[in-house]
Amino acid sequence: MRTRKTLIDRRNFLKASATLTTAVTGLGLLPLGGWAAPIPGAEAEDNINLIGPKAGYAPQVGTLVSMMNWMRHVVLLSLKGLQQEELDYLHDAKANTIGAMLMHLAATERFYQAHTFEGKQWGDWSEQDKQRWTAASELGESARKTIKGHDLQYYLDALQEVRQHTLDELKKRDDQWLLAVDKKWYWGPTNNYCKWFHVCEHESNHNGQIKWIKGRLPR
Repeated sequence: MRTRKTLIDRRNFLKASATLTTAVTGLGLLPLGGWAAPIPGAEAEDNINLIGPKAGYAPQVGTLVSMMNWMRHVVLLSLKGLQQEELDYLHDAKANTIGAMLMHLAATERFYQAHTFEGKQWGDWSEQDKQRWTAASELGESARKTIKGHDLQYYLDALQEVRQHTLDELKKRDDQWLLAVDKKWYWGPTNNYCKWFHVCEHESNHNGQIKWIKGRLPR
């Protein structure tokens, strides 16, 4: 049972948080580079900054797609202008290259496709998928040895190929499918919405690593 002191402390915390939020907003702490600014003349359906239902998808599926599109847009901006030698740059013996991480994003998405769209158990991949995506999925030494020597377009094509398949398949699914719960998932009961949101969050995680490496390129 909560004590009066606990409630007062919580109220003070919320007040402080509100004050901080107002202060940050007043400082204009917005994303750098203008990539979240409204797009002049863009229709609502095409505006990357409008998270919500999208034409051609069930309402909640479309909302998921809009979040995935936004995150991919941010990743692509981080890659702008990178050359092959920069994509292959290895900061140290245990690091991953930007190129390898891009293939890792594609590999992760491909495996979630096989799992959620094709009903495969995690790890029960086709030989074709294993050969193409295992090194990228696992990263580490195998990826350091094999994922290199490609220009940026090579990685963009791989990302787009996989993403297009995701979008095509999501158009076939309804919100009931999205909310269906897998009671045997690794971290506990999890629905398809969470699994695909994890794919989105996964890109955010590696985008941070990509930007970290970019800041250390020997230019």
